[in-house]
Amino acid sequence: MRLYDDRPSGTVARARQLRRDSSAPERRLLRARRAAFPYVKWRHQAPIGPFVADMLCLSHHLVVEVDGDTHAETVGYDARRAAAMRALGYTTLRFTNAEVMENIAGVLERVSFSLREKEGAAQPRQDEGERSTRKGDAR
Repeated sequence: MRLYDDRPSGTVARARQLRRDSSAPERRLLRARRAAFPYVKWRHQAPIGPFVADMLCLSHHLVVEVDGDTHAETVGYDARRAAAMRALGYTTLRFTNAEVMENIAGVLERVSFSLREKEGAAQPRQDEGERSTRKGDAR
């Protein structure tokens, strides 16, 4: 699935530039996230509509944003952006630079909780469920 089909002109180039110019907190979260969730595929600076998500997990419909100091001035823009992503079915987690730099374990725990929440409770395989309901089945 290509996320940048039918995107405003310059969106892909902007995403590439943002990947090259990642902030220190963003790079730290990228490294920690790769180590904590090695089997979950993520995209870094991925276009979603006219916006670019810092980190995107397509399989879990999860967006992780690392907000720098400038985000205090763009609260309205961030709210519209989160609403647009929510309309597309994505949940957005926002973390400040300070949270990432000072409490990376807590940040990863919140991301992990969201991933588990998106997966839902583990469902038994169909053959396991059938076996446990048979009479005389000893385990």
